[in-house]
Amino acid sequence: QVRLVESGGDLVEAGGSLRLSCAASGFTFSSYAMSWYRQAPGKERELVGSISSGGSFTNYVDSVKGRFTISRDNAKNMVYLQMNSLKPEDTAVYYCKARGSREYWGQGTQVTVSS
Repeated sequence: QVRLVESGGDLVEAGGSLRLSCAASGFTFSSYAMSWYRQAPGKERELVGSISSGGSFTNYVDSVKGRFTISRDNAKNMVYLQMNSLKPEDTAVYYCKARGSREYWGQGTQVTVSS
């Protein structure tokens, strides 16, 4: 059974930091690129950033460059999103997605940034 379980979402003040985690199981994690998406109320889901299957390559949406970092641990089947200098506009539900021969989504974790 494929599972992606996000955790680490919380309420944080602007300027603060959070680290989101995504635990994967049920598929060959090391063969899949991983992405983080977010969806704010009333808005479409948007790509935050991605990391290649081996972890060597990352890319980010312009609005989070220099503030967010994606990493992964293939030995633990984990992917992370380190978020620094958080802004109220970062408030959203954050999802991880696995992309390979198939696509899998997690259920999301809520991040709320207060001003």
